[in-house]
Amino acid sequence: MSTKSAKEEYLTKINEMKLSDEKPKELEDTDFFTVARERRSVRHYDPSYKMTKEEIEELLAVAVQAPSSSNLQPWRFLVIEDQEQKEKLLPIANNQQQIVDASAVIAVLGDLEGYKNADTIYGAAVERGSMTEEIKDFYVKTINDHYGNLSREAASRVAMIDGGLVSMQLMLAAKAKGLDTVPMGGYDAEKFAEAFSLPENLQTVMLISVGKGVKKGFEKFRLPLDELVTWDTF
Repeated sequence: MSTKSAKEEYLTKINEMKLSDEKPKELEDTDFFTVARERRSVRHYDPSYKMTKEEIEELLAVAVQAPSSSNLQPWRFLVIEDQEQKEKLLPIANNQQQIVDASAVIAVLGDLEGYKNADTIYGAAVERGSMTEEIKDFYVKTINDHYGNLSREAASRVAMIDGGLVSMQLMLAAKAKGLDTVPMGGYDAEKFAEAFSLPENLQTVMLISVGKGVKKGFEKFRLPLDELVTWDTF
């Protein structure tokens, strides 16, 4: 009788599905449309391939160019590259093999108190001459009054939306650099927070494995646009 949880079985069953032994496609052209079309969720990685801190930071520097609500940039990142730490994460993430085989797992986090950086962010706009001190003060007060009074649930929604934006940008940046990724929501958020000592103001958005894939992901099937798009009104 299987001792796996239903969630773990669901997440690991994919390894029993027929998958090509072809490696992920090396892109000769890294224009945006090619990168977006060719990105795949890759679950098989070369465990001997190691990324440098500088390579990971290069991806994150591109990722954080993403937009965010009121430009508050509430995303935070926990980069897990130490093998012992990845082994600790493995059971929390339902024993998905990419956790330990990929070069790193990037936990994308949302800061529920990100609004507290408003003065710094808008102060930079004053220094650049993009706005006056008076306008900055107005923005900062409005932001603090609004975001500072959100319920935890409402603040969480903002963090999840902004975290999704930065996560997609991170995965596209990785593909453009010849790397592969897979986003993961199949983990125990409470156990993750406890195991990695997350401060109370941070919540997980998703985990992203990144590294050098050894098997390409499944070919994409997307529903046709005419089933997805409505024009003007329902």
